[in-house]
Amino acid sequence: MHPYVALAGAILSELVGTTALKLSEGFTEPVPSLGVVVGYGLAFYLVSLALEELPIGVVYGTWAALGVVGVAAIGAIVFEEPVDLAGVVGLLLIVAGVYCVNVVSEMAAH
Repeated sequence: MHPYVALAGAILSELVGTTALKLSEGFTEPVPSLGVVVGYGLAFYLVSLALEELPIGVVYGTWAALGVVGVAAIGAIVFEEPVDLAGVVGLLLIVAGVYCVNVVSEMAAH
């Protein structure tokens, strides 16, 4: 599996797991609670595959950063959580940082 495909899958799995965590109501709801375990379990497995070929700083930085951006978007869209201009600017800076690390710098190259 291509390492960036594994990393994208890990990010999506983490988003599922985190959304399920919000819906689990302290692990009192069985279906969302199962989603937490499956989502995070799959995310860690896919991260381990990405780490076979990519540097740990690139993998973890990208995973964490895009997870933050994705969860913020889910929070705003699904849970109607407020977003202000400063938050949007901060999220855009995170995306710019991921772009720099993965495309502009030589960190991801081996």
